[in-house]
Amino acid sequence: MNPFEGKNIVVGVGGGIAVYRVCELVRLLMKRGAAVHAAMTKNAQEFVTPVTFEALTGHPVLTDLFDLSQKAIFGHLELGRRADLFIAAPATANLIARIRMGMGDDAVTTTILSCACPVLLAPAMNVQMWKNRQVQENVGALKRDGRFSFVGPGSGTLACGTVGEGRLSEPDEIVDAAEKLLTPQDMAGLKVVVTAGPTREMADPVRFLTNPSTGKMGFAVAKAAAMRGASVTLVSGPVSLKTPMGVRRVDAVSAIQMQRTVNEALGAGADMFISAAAVCDQRPAEVSPHKVKKEALSSELELVRTPDILKESRAQFGDARIPARPLFVGFAAETERAAENARAKLVGKKLDMVAANDVTEAGSGFGTETNRLVLVTAQGENALPPMTKEGAANELLTEALKLLGRRDADAGKGA
Repeated sequence: MNPFEGKNIVVGVGGGIAVYRVCELVRLLMKRGAAVHAAMTKNAQEFVTPVTFEALTGHPVLTDLFDLSQKAIFGHLELGRRADLFIAAPATANLIARIRMGMGDDAVTTTILSCACPVLLAPAMNVQMWKNRQVQENVGALKRDGRFSFVGPGSGTLACGTVGEGRLSEPDEIVDAAEKLLTPQDMAGLKVVVTAGPTREMADPVRFLTNPSTGKMGFAVAKAAAMRGASVTLVSGPVSLKTPMGVRRVDAVSAIQMQRTVNEALGAGADMFISAAAVCDQRPAEVSPHKVKKEALSSELELVRTPDILKESRAQFGDARIPARPLFVGFAAETERAAENARAKLVGKKLDMVAANDVTEAGSGFGTETNRLVLVTAQGENALPPMTKEGAANELLTEALKLLGRRDADAGKGA
């Protein structure tokens, strides 16, 4: 499921110092599979020449409405007709004002007027300009219009040397915002709780038990659900991953802390609980308040079981059926008989689905960028081919939606 594949995206380049970062944005969009065309304002050409964007996109750049050769080959009407998404970056105060007024006095604004697709604006300007009442009124009016969305601006040191809001969002953040606009919102209205990463069970302030989980699979699930319109709470163990756009993240260290946070999230209402965290099964029976010196270390460490978060969460709902309770999805990282062990977990914990993977397989273990899941349900098994963790996450969510019955229910209402 790649929302960029086969899509035509027009990037309208505004006249600001952040133009050079739009080159990276174009590269990332094309890497994701989109066909990218560029239109530039006159001021933008003072910072970067059209030749740069022509070389990057492989297409001529629309710059002059009065150039008959441009008009005949790829004028604003043609760009607007073909566009699936328009991205204005950097969206300067001047460009935002002209878009709000419905002006069509250059290649960028005229193309926006001629297209019916969503428009994503990525503002970039001085902090005082961004805070200006008229600029904020223009931004508010465009947001209320419904067709226009915004990403950023970010905060930091600006080109003028001041610090504050006004930085162009990072190119990957703009790509994420574009992905959300291109992704079907088939999970809109759903509340999803996801756990990810390892837990740490402390023995003393500097030593702990843990496992190799990096959290990548759980974060991919959280991001995919948010992209598809769900309200997502991500309960994460200690990992160094960036929080996906639109996801509410709560950090937890130990299994007990993670369980407490999950219970709070489920208590607030949830349609799905996807337990992708690799929770340590045991913890030290006693935790020393101070570092245990090497000379005092024992060859024996007494361990006790940690809570089984998924099993105990499911048990709270007894024999209730969906949708009176959340859909419960577990993961099973195995080293042998993955599907068989996953089915035992499905039955033993009364889950709705278990995603199994053999961590001994190349490209399917901890820390990899890919995964090969077997989705086990009461109805059977769906063995997915090796794919990116983002792709596997979307396949898992599609299967979960089928189990939830949301699509079928909506289709029945429509009928």
